[in-house]
Amino acid sequence: MTDKSDFSKPQETVDDAPSTEPQSTYLESHALALDVQHSADALLRLGASDPSLAAMLARLTEAVALEAARTARFSRALTKALADVSPPAPAGDRRPRASRRTRGIIDPFAVFAQSGEAGLRSHLGELDLDQLRDIVAEHGMDHDRLAMKWKDSHRVIDRIVERVEARTAKGSAFRGRTRRNPTPRDNRPTAPDTPAAQPE
Repeated sequence: MTDKSDFSKPQETVDDAPSTEPQSTYLESHALALDVQHSADALLRLGASDPSLAAMLARLTEAVALEAARTARFSRALTKALADVSPPAPAGDRRPRASRRTRGIIDPFAVFAQSGEAGLRSHLGELDLDQLRDIVAEHGMDHDRLAMKWKDSHRVIDRIVERVEARTAKGSAFRGRTRRNPTPRDNRPTAPDTPAAQPE
């Protein structure tokens, strides 16, 4: 028989019960519940316009989650694959990286040889900063690793002209150097048409 005093005691609810779950675990569970709710809401919105696709995505998510819960190896591989995914670059910042830049629009050495410094500066002045950097990268003109960071196009143009002039001058000096074979001292030719001394 139930004691009447039992009914007079306030019943302990789940919310009032002392929690034995660590705070961090509770927060993780709460965050997971929010993620699941957001996914469900997104699928429902998609279902309003494309029920077939929404159903396929829901079944795919369920299958992947069940397999990850069942197989630890699959769960680790899935975690690694998703962790390695880099966020997409902003729409306005999709230029190739410095190591994979496109070729320069012009060959600064050819322009310099044909039009001189003034012509080269004129052609370079028509290019934007990224196009100038393409030329710097292609011809290895960033020896101090500063030119690719400059925001001022005029500084980059000065660097290109400086390197073109320096390399052109060096090449010209090398081409103008001729190989000389010194004549042995004893085999020097005598001056032509020199009359021999006549005995008296």
